[in-house]
Amino acid sequence: MQYLQRERELLEELLPGLDAALAAVPLSELEQPAGPGVAAFRTAGGSGLLVPVEHGGKGADLLTAVRIQRAVATRSPSLAVATTMHHFSVASLVEAAAAGDGMEWLLLTAIANDGLLLASGFAEGRTGQGILSPTLTARVEGDKIRLSGSKKPCSLSRSMDLLTASVALPEPAGGTRLAVALVPKDAIGVSVRPFWHSPVLAGAESDEVVLDDVEVPADLVVRTDVTDDGRLDRLQTVGFVWFESLMTASYLGAASALVERVLAAPKLPPAVKADVTTELHACWLALEGLARTAGADPGEHALADALVCRYAAQDAIDRIAGRCLEALGGMSFISCGDAAYLNSACRALAFHPPSRARMATPLTDHFAGRPLRVG
Repeated sequence: MQYLQRERELLEELLPGLDAALAAVPLSELEQPAGPGVAAFRTAGGSGLLVPVEHGGKGADLLTAVRIQRAVATRSPSLAVATTMHHFSVASLVEAAAAGDGMEWLLLTAIANDGLLLASGFAEGRTGQGILSPTLTARVEGDKIRLSGSKKPCSLSRSMDLLTASVALPEPAGGTRLAVALVPKDAIGVSVRPFWHSPVLAGAESDEVVLDDVEVPADLVVRTDVTDDGRLDRLQTVGFVWFESLMTASYLGAASALVERVLAAPKLPPAVKADVTTELHACWLALEGLARTAGADPGEHALADALVCRYAAQDAIDRIAGRCLEALGGMSFISCGDAAYLNSACRALAFHPPSRARMATPLTDHFAGRPLRVG
């Protein structure tokens, strides 16, 4: 079987026409802020990939989703990173719907049928920033909640229909509880400002979304049971298993695009090709194994395993990308910017939360039999 054939065939099966549409556009154009990738994703039905079939979606499980993200990333790393944030939000909504009052299912149906895109305000690009740390302030007025603050960077900021954001919601008895707010893009007080100035992953539309006293109905705010000590409830745990798995798949996909170019180079020795291919494939097999087990039981152990896979892939990508660039040689670097761009793009996995330094103690505690805390 040809390299990446399985993933691309699956992409064509579930999101017909997307791979061909992306392959027809130069990488440099796909990675621009106004590139055609997001529109092609929406047209192919990508919004509903994780929405259950009974609600109009494709019903993809975690294993299917990581394979799709890898295939997308080989064509456009920006699109894979941006849509990971959409899928993360949808996966959380699917989990919330299992114990909800029906509003979540209505929204999921609209996502699938109307091609709605969700931007996520959870993951911040600041070193040491906690993945659960809200940056929005909330003010409760009866059955209305007013939000102020900003999210930066926020992928899909220009193409989103809804923003999903974490907020610290005041409790009647004092203190706060973590909640997830769903904010329509056209709500009064929502604006988007330029933020992303790097040419790398510019196509992910990761600008700043600003909320200025935005009114959100109470039924568009999902309260969680996250405790003050950083323990996660099931909704958050499931969401973050998906986040880490899909983001890892996206960057392994970007690295796979480099490996694909090495394999296509006729003059490179087989030993060089085997070297980069086998190391990346080993990481990929680990991620697929995680997706198989976590899909059935996305609990605390699955989240720890997802973090381990992510950090291992992060290290492997650094080694693989360097060897690919060296193997392709200076003429490839000079004559076409694709290899240099992919080399930069695939290393950005290190910027996504939670950082390895932040999770060192929680993971050590987890493997010693203590509860996993992410904060």
